[in-house]
Amino acid sequence: MQVLFLSKKGFLVFWMVLLASIMLSACAGNNPSTPALVEGGDPYRGAQAIQRNGCHSCHRIPGIPGANSYVGPPLNAWSERQYIAGNLQNTPDNLIAWIMNPQAIEPGTAMPNMGIDQQEASDIAAYLYTLEPERSGIWNQGE
Repeated sequence: MQVLFLSKKGFLVFWMVLLASIMLSACAGNNPSTPALVEGGDPYRGAQAIQRNGCHSCHRIPGIPGANSYVGPPLNAWSERQYIAGNLQNTPDNLIAWIMNPQAIEPGTAMPNMGIDQQEASDIAAYLYTLEPERSGIWNQGE
């Protein structure tokens, strides 16, 4: 039987590589920040639809010029959110339904029905699911 002996440096390198491998494999699982796929949705068209429908008048939306309002909630890090409007599970289908008819889901909500159709809602949802957390902090309004 042959035994492998490592120097102190080799032993340390071995354990560092092993630890790094374990840590990286743990990250490869179900990452909540991975954007959901919105069937039939196009994020580029979604950004255009957000501007066209005036969503930026009420929401802070990263990547949308002039979307610095706090009338409605900021929409950054959308894929990491658990709920829509505080009680509806955050899924692409639920988000599309919310965008199309928020009053049917939560009567009296401040978000108005904007007359957005299925395709536009899918595109807007596709865009929102691409948004990551703002790294500069929630209080930075210099966007």
